[in-house]
Amino acid sequence: MPANKNLDEMKEDILKKVKKENVKFIEMQFSDILGTVKSVSIPTTRVESVIDEGVFLDGSSILGYATIEESDMRANPILDSFQIYPWIDSGVKTARFMCTISDHSGNRFKGDPRYALEKMVDKVKEMGYDFNVGPEFEFFMFPIENGVPVPVPADAGGYFDLMPQDKGEIARKEMVLAFDELGYDMEAAHHEVAPGQLEIDLRYQNALTMADRMLTLKFGVKSIAMKHGLHASFMPKPLFGQNGSGMHVHMSLSNKEKNAFYDPDGRWGLSEMAMNYMGGLMAHAPANCAILASHVNSYKRLVPGFEAPCYISWANMNRSALLRVPAGRSMRTRVEQRNPDPAGNPYLQFAAMLAAGLDGIKNKLSPGEPIEKDIYHMSPEERRRNKIVDLPMNLGEALNVLAESKVMKEALGEHIFNHYLHIKRLEWDEYRKYVTDWEIQRYLRVL
Repeated sequence: MPANKNLDEMKEDILKKVKKENVKFIEMQFSDILGTVKSVSIPTTRVESVIDEGVFLDGSSILGYATIEESDMRANPILDSFQIYPWIDSGVKTARFMCTISDHSGNRFKGDPRYALEKMVDKVKEMGYDFNVGPEFEFFMFPIENGVPVPVPADAGGYFDLMPQDKGEIARKEMVLAFDELGYDMEAAHHEVAPGQLEIDLRYQNALTMADRMLTLKFGVKSIAMKHGLHASFMPKPLFGQNGSGMHVHMSLSNKEKNAFYDPDGRWGLSEMAMNYMGGLMAHAPANCAILASHVNSYKRLVPGFEAPCYISWANMNRSALLRVPAGRSMRTRVEQRNPDPAGNPYLQFAAMLAAGLDGIKNKLSPGEPIEKDIYHMSPEERRRNKIVDLPMNLGEALNVLAESKVMKEALGEHIFNHYLHIKRLEWDEYRKYVTDWEIQRYLRVL
């Protein structure tokens, strides 16, 4: 909806559209602390009161939100986020509002992940820029048998393969059409490196809008896949010996007149701000890794040999680096970070990367020289000479570094920071105690 409309006009437009399109339900959508899509469904007979008053939530039942003693909350619709889902049958036509969360006193709830990103974005606006992001969104498709996904790829394709019109290919094209209908500016979609793996790329957008879209995109991808008898999974590394699913994020600070990362006279066409931003991303890469790669399984992807970064460096062309500056300058100048994955919470992921970059600008941090050589094939001594250090090797290590980060604590807020660490440490402790099939096969008979 046009930004210059006032709330009364937006409300009237929504009511008219609901009636005209015969919308039956509206999903009041938000996320928990880990990025799981949450929603309250309301019949459109209540749409006017919901626009005015929001809907009640029991925050104690939402992961990372609140205790029983402080559980009364409300989901308040963001009016210009109203959209009708294209993939739900017309008989139960459904729309959605993205929501902000308020506490029992009517104040913004500090545990709302969207609120963390809003506060970081406001800092960029004070500088006169927008924080724009463009994610590359990878996922796997698996067949479903007896209602359960089977960990066997839905196809045998490889990178950029043009597949026959099987179920997976039809589902992917239907996804792109659906998201285009929602106005998501789809850049491209193609088969990825691993069998059964697909990628959907979204054109850059301001970070808040993009994070909202990604929640809806995850829901849409799973819904459309299910219609075709397939399960879409955002698990970072579901298959041994194959590439995992990442979510490379392209970032820039810009306004209508200027891209702050571009300087025609700078080395590599990059401004001092861009270099400092990358310096911040590299300095805080160990600390925000637990946010960008947020699951035990994420670290099975971040290993040498599968096009995923495990060392902290930057480059222009080298795809083994953590940060890359893709070709394209002027308004297209951007920095790509390659360790986030699609299983995380996009609000927190974008907030963590922005916080790191802004700290680099504030403290004029340098990223050093680019490393264009394949880091996977460097010896440990060669990496040391080039001052290349490792990303955390597992979730436990990443959480320990995160716990000591003042920059990340300030970016996420104390509520989210503490709850996130608590939840994720429980996950790590549970994993540490679990005896895997690999251990049984490796040790049982020989030890």
